[in-house]
Amino acid sequence: MDCKRIVVKVGTSTLTHDTGKTNIRQMKKLVSVLADIVNSGVEVALVSSGSIGVGAGKLGIEDRPSDTASKQALSTVGQCELMFMYDKMFNEYSHTIGQILVTKRDLENDESKENLINSFEKLFEYGAVPIVNENDAIAIDEIVFGDNDALSAIIARFIGADKLIILTDIDGLYDKDPSDKDAELIPEVNVITESLYEIAGGRGSKFGTGGMVTKLQAAEIAMEAGIEMVVTTGEKPSNIYKVLEGKPVGTKFIKK
Repeated sequence: MDCKRIVVKVGTSTLTHDTGKTNIRQMKKLVSVLADIVNSGVEVALVSSGSIGVGAGKLGIEDRPSDTASKQALSTVGQCELMFMYDKMFNEYSHTIGQILVTKRDLENDESKENLINSFEKLFEYGAVPIVNENDAIAIDEIVFGDNDALSAIIARFIGADKLIILTDIDGLYDKDPSDKDAELIPEVNVITESLYEIAGGRGSKFGTGGMVTKLQAAEIAMEAGIEMVVTTGEKPSNIYKVLEGKPVGTKFIKK
């Protein structure tokens, strides 16, 4: 593997069932792959959504609330649950994790940004796996980063990652609505155009806030920074191996 440092972003749809409860099997698969990649010598930062969805599932709330206060409250419950599970699962492979919660203000303030980058560098130096999420409990703007897609691209840029891999509930970007039988996967994108945004629509899962539109926004950030980004299904975490081996999987965004 030529990569020295990667950012992997996992969405709410991958971490939870339709019931809102945690998808334990998928989390275990993901952690197993990431732990193995770290063992190979690649530094991995995980940007993980899911705190609101997991919090709703833990509290038995069936529908995602629309008001900010409720979302913030659910995120505090869900974030504890998520980190507990990540800690337990990574520990099974003798890996330590570190939690990093950020807000939009942290990324816009030079001093905070420098401190954030320093924290990442020290965590990597110590051999820990940084796990990042938006600090929903205190964020002024609700879900600023669109299910963390843009956040993952910003983090990848800040820490000089070689690749950004976004795991979602679809194989990649299609040339039309993926529910259409004639829809075809777009294997590679070199330029983000308005027509791509029109194709992307605004699809999002029940408990998440993302969709392909926010992935395109993330791609613009990554491509501008010279970082290759791949969008692929979270149902097959082993696809991460294929991405690192340069094999065609999902949709690759790379600036020519």
